[in-house]
Amino acid sequence: MSDKKNTVFLILQDNDDARPIIESVEQDNPEATIQYQPGMVRMEAAGRLVVNRETVEENLGREWDVQELHLNLISLAGNVDEDDEKFELAWN
Repeated sequence: MSDKKNTVFLILQDNDDARPIIESVEQDNPEATIQYQPGMVRMEAAGRLVVNRETVEENLGREWDVQELHLNLISLAGNVDEDDEKFELAWN
């Protein structure tokens, strides 16, 4: 990422519960950089990163509440816009 001031990131635990979320971020944010580290996964992108409920549900094979993301959340950077359909990080 060349412009660190514009970079948003989401760090989740690296466990079975978080893997469908991580896969969804990779699918919905092709420009994102995914870094697998011991015990955690850091996902970052320039400007915007989104976790879509529908994509997570497809990967998980069941209904998923966006609030469940918080169970595996370690850290984040960016302004949060969260509703029933998505969890989005962006700098406005």
